Amino acid sequence: MLLVSLPINIILTLFCGYVTASKNLMFKPIIQFLVMFTMFFSGGMIPAYLNVRELGLYNSLWALILPGAMSVYNAIICRTAIQGVPESLTESAYLDGANDIIVVFRIILPLIMPTIAVLLLYYGVGHWNAWFNASLYLADNEKLPIQNVMRSILIANSNVLNSAGSDNDMVNQYAEAIKYSTIILTTVPVLCIYPFLQKYFVKGVMVGAVKG
Repeated sequence: MLLVSLPINIILTLFCGYVTASKNLMFKPIIQFLVMFTMFFSGGMIPAYLNVRELGLYNSLWALILPGAMSVYNAIICRTAIQGVPESLTESAYLDGANDIIVVFRIILPLIMPTIAVLLLYYGVGHWNAWFNASLYLADNEKLPIQNVMRSILIANSNVLNSAGSDNDMVNQYAEAIKYSTIILTTVPVLCIYPFLQKYFVKGVMVGAVKG
C-alpha cells in the first residue's frame, strides 16, 4: 500500500504547495482560506464513513489511501519550501517555453528534495502506524494492514493472560515475549529508514523556522 499511497501523497502535496505559493493565483486568499478551513474543521467520523461507502470504496484499500491523500499541514511545509526557491529560476523557465508541470517536476522538485524527504517520512510513518481507518473501512481480514494484525495479537494475548491468571509464570513469560516482539516488529522498519533520511530531515524540518 505504501508504494501506491506515498506517490499520491507527495504529488498532491507538491501541487497544493505550488498553487498556494504562486503570487499570480486568482482568488488566492479565498483558496488559502478554504484549504486551511479543512485543517481545523471536518465532518466527523460518521459522514466520512458514509462518503466512503457511497463512493464504493468500502472494503477496498483505496478507502485507506484516497480520504487522507493530502495533509494540509504537510502542504504548508511544502509551500514554505517552494517560496524559498528564487523566482528568477521559474521566470526563466517560462521564458524558455516551460509550463507549470515542467516547472514543478524539473525545477521545484529537485530544489526542495530535503523537504520532500521529510514529507515522505511523515506520510510513511503515518501510514505505517494507521490502524483505526482500516478497522472501520475494511471488512475482509486479509486486507488489514500489519498494525491491525499486531493489535489483534496483543488483544488475544491479553485475553489469554487474563484467563490464565497471574500465578502461571510460563504463560506470563510467553505473553511478555509476544508483546515485546510485536513492539519490535512495528518499530524496526522506521528505525531502519530514518538514518538514511536524517540529513534531509534536519534540513527540511527547519524550513520556515527563520524569516529573513
